[in-house]
Amino acid sequence: MTDKPDPPISTTKRIERGFETVLFNSRWLMAPFYFGLVLSLLVLLYKFVVLLGELILHATLAKESDIILGVLSLIDVSLTGNLVLIVVFSGYENFVSKIDPRDHPDWPEWMTKVDFAGLKQKLLASIVAISAIQVLKAFMNLDAGYDSTKLGWLIGIHLVFVVSTLVMALSDRWGGHGGDDKAGH
Repeated sequence: MTDKPDPPISTTKRIERGFETVLFNSRWLMAPFYFGLVLSLLVLLYKFVVLLGELILHATLAKESDIILGVLSLIDVSLTGNLVLIVVFSGYENFVSKIDPRDHPDWPEWMTKVDFAGLKQKLLASIVAISAIQVLKAFMNLDAGYDSTKLGWLIGIHLVFVVSTLVMALSDRWGGHGGDDKAGH
C-alpha cells in the first residue's frame, strides 16, 4: 500500500481554518476580565476589614440591632466575594480553559464542575441572598425613620429576583438542563 499525499488545501479552506483559529483563541481575551475580578476581591477584603473594625470598635456602645446590622453587612460582603469566585472559576472553566484539579486535592469539588446552567442558578441564588440581606437591613432600620418607599422598592426588586430565579430554574428543568450541573445543588 502506498501512502498518498494529502490533497492540497484550497485557499478558501485555509482562510476558514485561520478565521476559526482566531475565533477559538479569542476566548483568552476573557482571562484579563477574570483576573480583574480576582483583584476586585482585594477591594471586597478591604471593605470587609473596615466594616469588621467598625463593628468591633463600636460594639460596646452599640444596640443589639446595630450589631445585627453590622454582622449582616459582613455577610453581604462575604456573599458578594463568593459570587465573584463562582463567576471567576466557572467562567474561566466554561469559556477559557479547563482547570486541572488533579494536583490540588484541597480544591473544592464544585470549582471545576459548574456548567453554564449551574452557574446561572448559583449566580441568581447569590443575588437573591444578597437582596434578602438588603431587605432585612432596611426592615431592621424601620425604627430609625427608614423611608417606606425605599423599603417598598427593595421588597419589589427582591421579589423580581426571587421570581426570576424560580422561572430560570423551571425553564432549565423543563428544557432538560436540570441535572446537568455536576456540582449538585
